[in-house]
Amino acid sequence: MQINLVGKNIELTEAIKSYVSKRVTNLEKLLTRIEERGGKVMANFEVGKSTNHHKGGEVFHTDCLIKIDGKEFYGSADKEDLYEAIDAVKNSLYNEINKNKDRKQTLFRHGALSVKRMLKGLSKRNPFTSK
Repeated sequence: MQINLVGKNIELTEAIKSYVSKRVTNLEKLLTRIEERGGKVMANFEVGKSTNHHKGGEVFHTDCLIKIDGKEFYGSADKEDLYEAIDAVKNSLYNEINKNKDRKQTLFRHGALSVKRMLKGLSKRNPFTSK
């Protein structure tokens, strides 16, 4: 998995780099099967501080775009603490990737069940033509 980390209006220290890499590799639990099949996983992570905004004080903004075999998953967060913003992005991406995986498995299961009913003769509906 390739991780690109960019900092805007903020200096990227080793602590920030290691924290981001640790959080993104936590997502790797979901992505290991994709990489084993030969798929490409690329994560673009952007960490920034927006002080010239309508909010007062230091506000940190994080964006993450993960590309998995042509599919894109995006998450962003604005928090007063940098580490909270990174955690919020990680949680939203984890939920989005997991939801997509579950949806794909559910659609496959429903299709297989429909074919099984058709082969048993319980249903006259053809799952391939939806008639």
